[in-house]
Amino acid sequence: MSSSRLLMRTLVVAGLSAVLIAPAVEVRAEPSVTELTARIEKSSTELERIVESYNKLNEEIKANKATAASLQARIGPLEAQTAQSRADVGELASTAYKTGGLRTARALLEPGSASLTDRLGTLDHLTRQRQARISGFTTQQRQLLAEKSRLDATLAREAAQARSMTNTKKRIEKDLSRLYEMRRQAYGRATEEAPKRRPKSAPADDAPAVSGQAGVAVRYAYGALGKPYVWGADGPNGYDCSGLTSAAWRAAGRSLPHNTRMQWGVVSHISRGELRPGDLVFYSGLGHMGIYVGGGQIIDAPSAGRNVLKRDMDIMPIQGYGRVR
Repeated sequence: MSSSRLLMRTLVVAGLSAVLIAPAVEVRAEPSVTELTARIEKSSTELERIVESYNKLNEEIKANKATAASLQARIGPLEAQTAQSRADVGELASTAYKTGGLRTARALLEPGSASLTDRLGTLDHLTRQRQARISGFTTQQRQLLAEKSRLDATLAREAAQARSMTNTKKRIEKDLSRLYEMRRQAYGRATEEAPKRRPKSAPADDAPAVSGQAGVAVRYAYGALGKPYVWGADGPNGYDCSGLTSAAWRAAGRSLPHNTRMQWGVVSHISRGELRPGDLVFYSGLGHMGIYVGGGQIIDAPSAGRNVLKRDMDIMPIQGYGRVR
């Protein structure tokens, strides 16, 4: 065998050995639409829980603002009363200093037209009157300090919640960007296309004939069909899940907090067999909810990137059912 042929054979064998020995390089395929959809649903569920925690903070801040306003309203008159009492007590002290308490007492006890019993009674009355004014001032001071302390605690709590809301909002926006990117990869666009809007004069789709306040809430929900999911929103142009149910019942004249867990806390809990249109359906973990419209269906604001829709209520495990009181 010639030296050139031997060299060629050696190179071929060496190359083949290198291929056999070298570690396999993993070739990664792009995730399929099915895989992306599963990721989107998982991310949407997690994001909705964070949105509901944001909504809860927002409701708590509103409540604290109302408490602070009430405390401020009480503090104003208390400050005026305390200032007046302070002036009265100061006047008492000044009078006692100028006239001399002992001289007044001696004058009352010296022989005169009034009997000793009357004079002693007068002295006792003056003493009690003075003591009452001083006690009243002390009580008002304590009350004022207590109200101010409660106000300071409320304002501090409100400030902490506002900071927490800011941090939560940043997290939501970050997670939302990732979710929208996954939706672009899977479906070619970040959000669902909005359906053509019906004219305002047109009836709300096939809304069932339901009487009373529940009927108003159900018709409102039908009117929201096709509007986009907007986190933290309660209409009229977009909704998240608890925002839709609170808006529907607000239209019916009932106030519900804009938070799933809080709504669960204020409704009457009923069984599945008792469900009727207008009732609320809560899902496990209280991260999602919808309004029951009959026929085993709900209307809900599903998740970021999607629109309000009517669908089967058994979309996920159910926590329970509630009726607005």
